Amino acid sequence: MTALVLDAGALIALDRNSRSVWADFNAAIESGIVVHVPVGAIGQVWRDDQRQVRLARALKSCNEVTLDGKAARAAGVLCGQTGTTDVIDASVARVAANASAQEGIVLYTSDVEDFELLLSTLNAAAVKVVKV
Repeated sequence: MTALVLDAGALIALDRNSRSVWADFNAAIESGIVVHVPVGAIGQVWRDDQRQVRLARALKSCNEVTLDGKAARAAGVLCGQTGTTDVIDASVARVAANASAQEGIVLYTSDVEDFELLLSTLNAAAVKVVKV
C-alpha cells in the first residue's frame, strides 16, 4: 500500500476516536504514506470547529483533494452509470481509482457495497476496500 483514501465514514470513525482506524491512520502517516481525503467527504461530516478537534488534527496530515467542476461532472456521470445518487461517494471512488493508476490504494469506508459497485464500474479492481 502506498496511499489511503478516506470517505465520510472513515472520517467519522476518526472523529469518534476509533482505535483501529486511528492505529491504521497513524501507522500510515508515520510510514510516509499519503492519506487522500476528498473535500466533499469533509463537508459531509464537519459540524463544529470546537468539538471536532481529533478530526481537525487528522486532517492536518492529509492531502485534501478538491472537487472542481470537471470532477463533479465526472462523479455525476458515474452516478448515472451505476444508478446511485451520492455524488460525494462517486467523487471519493474517482479519487481512489485515479490514484490507483499510480500507486496501491486502500479505501477506508463504512459503505463497502456502494464503493465496490462504483470502483467496479471504474475498472479499479486494484483499490482495496476496508470497512471501518
